[in-house]
Amino acid sequence: MSVRRQFTRRAVIRVAALASAGFAAARAGLAGTGGTSTALVTKPIPASGEKIPVVGLGTNAYSVSAPEELAARREVLKRMAELGASVVDTAPAYGDSESVLGGIVAELGIRDRMFLATKITATEGEKDPGRAMFEESLKRLRTDHVDLLQVHSLKGADGLLPVLREWKSAKRIRYLGVTTSRAEQHAQLLETMRRHPLDFIQVNYSLGDRDAAERILPLASERGIAVLLNLPFGGRRGRNLVQQASGKSLPAWAADAGIESWGQFFLKYAISHPAVTCAIPRTTKVAHLLDNLGAARGPMPDAAMRRKMEAYWDSISNQERA
Repeated sequence: MSVRRQFTRRAVIRVAALASAGFAAARAGLAGTGGTSTALVTKPIPASGEKIPVVGLGTNAYSVSAPEELAARREVLKRMAELGASVVDTAPAYGDSESVLGGIVAELGIRDRMFLATKITATEGEKDPGRAMFEESLKRLRTDHVDLLQVHSLKGADGLLPVLREWKSAKRIRYLGVTTSRAEQHAQLLETMRRHPLDFIQVNYSLGDRDAAERILPLASERGIAVLLNLPFGGRRGRNLVQQASGKSLPAWAADAGIESWGQFFLKYAISHPAVTCAIPRTTKVAHLLDNLGAARGPMPDAAMRRKMEAYWDSISNQERA
């Protein structure tokens, strides 16, 4: 069961226009135009300039064991497409997630509106590395191409990345990249970023896990690499940030920043980093999807507001540990 299922958040999309949004944004220390649009904020992929919404969907909990689970996942993807979100990340390692996702996308007829990302691995010395895995992914996803193919947890990256470049030239994939979700692999990720031309990286980064901000995110900016965040709520080990915030009050100034829940607080922080392109929180409920997409609307925190968010969270986290 997803850890986020265990905590109920307000299912709110912030749609009210702020007549004085420009002034409020400046007063609150926010970056942005202060416009009244409820459209999702987008950021460009450096390799092409193509823009994608800053909040997407992670599907490592999309295997199903009951009809009601399949119906719930279908509703999430349906609402996601209706609301203009597009980035959906999966992997062969996520059980039946590719098959479930492919079936729903085909049934809904929304493939052209989705930015589909999946993953691939290879073992050392493997003949024709990754090809069989990729062909199976295409079958499960019911598509002839994916928008982003990533080497999962850097497994076999040196051998696979030249192959991915060939598939990109053949238009079987649009972008290529590598992933990790563990700080222990950050040094290897940095080396891979320096050695190979990459369109994307996927990395763990959140208000409670800021290691990637020291070297990985600056190098991504320097090299023009898009960044997906796979753990914007943390929680790889132990409780995630939303669970840790249970029973705690949002700061009074959060409303001025357009933040209406702890989930939005954590997502706004993560996606407002200048190097970050999109966060892909694991989401299996429409209520959580709507709340997440609330963080993708309105102005984003600037550097001063981000420091304020860090200080506030650190203060209440330290109180809990004391």
